[in-house]
Amino acid sequence: MSNVTYTRTKIRKLLQESPDGLTAPQMADYLGVATSNIYGIVRMMPDTYIDRWDRPDRNQPYSAYWCVVIPPEDCPHPEGK
Repeated sequence: MSNVTYTRTKIRKLLQESPDGLTAPQMADYLGVATSNIYGIVRMMPDTYIDRWDRPDRNQPYSAYWCVVIPPEDCPHPEGK
């Protein structure tokens, strides 16, 4: 498994466990990976999206909070004719 695939898997699991989303720096700190690597990976993941933009202080830049799509279970096939 490549490092990118491994990190993608870790990001997906981390975001699934964080329903409010996380910023790239938060994910980088948790996973011990460079923030630039996180940005590059989440932008290429088809199941991640920016949920909201927020900034803790007026003098700070906005931060993107990333979330992951949790697909619903398959709908069962109807019974009968």
